[in-house]
Amino acid sequence: MSSTPYVIDQAQARELLARIDVPQILRKLFRDLANGKAVQPAQQLVEFPQGAGDFINYLGVLAEDGVYGVKTSPYIVREQGALVTAWTLLMSMKTGQPLLLCDAGELTTARTAATTAVAVDALAPLDAKHLAIIGSGKVAQAHLHYVKSLRDWQSISLYSPSLCADTQTQALLKAITPNLKITDSREAALVNADVIMLCTSSAGPVIDPAELSKPALITSISTNAPRAHEVPPQSLNDMQVFCDYRLTTPGSAGEMLIASEQHGWSKDAIVGDLADLLSEKVQRPGYDRHVFFRSIGLGLEDIALANAVYHLAN
Repeated sequence: MSSTPYVIDQAQARELLARIDVPQILRKLFRDLANGKAVQPAQQLVEFPQGAGDFINYLGVLAEDGVYGVKTSPYIVREQGALVTAWTLLMSMKTGQPLLLCDAGELTTARTAATTAVAVDALAPLDAKHLAIIGSGKVAQAHLHYVKSLRDWQSISLYSPSLCADTQTQALLKAITPNLKITDSREAALVNADVIMLCTSSAGPVIDPAELSKPALITSISTNAPRAHEVPPQSLNDMQVFCDYRLTTPGSAGEMLIASEQHGWSKDAIVGDLADLLSEKVQRPGYDRHVFFRSIGLGLEDIALANAVYHLAN
């Protein structure tokens, strides 16, 4: 057996990814996690000296599939703007040999959005009608792709401050779902929203749940910025909080760290995670107040997708 891993570049990864049911792979992985067939260590954040950036290692073990691995993603500070890349190394638990080295940029975008989609499907009211999206980049586009058919949406609204002059991105978004309404303001996008997906690279809050007109499901993702958060940390005290994995997310999510240090919030207040929801240990919440879902991105998601890509390519 060769000890040289199969190498997949970004273009190959994109082509293979289109043939994979990403949400279904993630549902299986979270059930495996609930049943003790997978291991999710905490992510590792390592800073470069002299403020030159950092890198995050995302680890995971899929025992049933006989693989483990790591995705490493650097945030490199440059004069012309930060550079972020991501590569995943997939290893065999049987032979100890490397199986795959894969450009994980496309896979990271897909797993981030598909994780939110799995959460929306598990958490949103079954009769949810109005979807709002804040953000318009690749990750926001992937969110729209995976969530557009999860409910019988009567309206899908999107706001991004950079979008009004960007006709190319507007066309990309409309191609995903023609009934998308691109709004001129954040407030207009949020009117009557049952589900609000925050898909930004912001280091600080982009909405204040206290200003919404009715209880909603609010989902939030991570960026490499230190302690990044898309909602005010103190707002966690007034919401039902869920996350991708309760054993690791509170140690990395910016608003959870700040809320626990400054606002009396405790990680014990987390109602459940995706493993709980998909194994039905925790039920869909009622909506007497906002529901907040936070994902930080798990190494297991990266390893599961890398494994699926590897089997398609071989």
